Amino acid sequence: MSGESRRAFVALGSNLGDRWAHLCGGLAQLPDVVAVSPVYETAPVGKTDQPNFLNAAALVETDLNPGELKALVLQRIERELGRVRTADKNAPRTIDMDIVLVGDQVLQMGPRPIPDPDLLRYAHIAVPVADLAPPFRHPETGQSLLAIAQEITRGQPAGQLVPR
Repeated sequence: MSGESRRAFVALGSNLGDRWAHLCGGLAQLPDVVAVSPVYETAPVGKTDQPNFLNAAALVETDLNPGELKALVLQRIERELGRVRTADKNAPRTIDMDIVLVGDQVLQMGPRPIPDPDLLRYAHIAVPVADLAPPFRHPETGQSLLAIAQEITRGQPAGQLVPR
């Protein structure tokens, strides 16, 4: 472990079983949560013949590097909450937790880059992340998270806000 504290944005989604309980369970197990976004109900992307997702994001303060955060924390939480990985990355799931940003770092973590390119593509990631820190700037594009979310949702719904 590196010992250097950094802030990481984590996207969460659930569309199987008790979606609300899975999101809450995932959030409850995250270390050092600084902030949590509102929860949105969104249509699935890719494989559309499945239930809608509940999506949110969390900002965590961690001294783990991104690989450790993913392997030691996020994947463990996913397993504990019944996540079953299949070859189909768009398959339904009890919980999905992904690192979207880690401060201003740009890096490759296995097959997945950080910042997560899906932040620039999908409202179900961009909107909750932007809710956490609207002025924060994407380390590659220089755009604020708010500008990214507004650009993606221009002319389309961001998802339905779910009351707490």
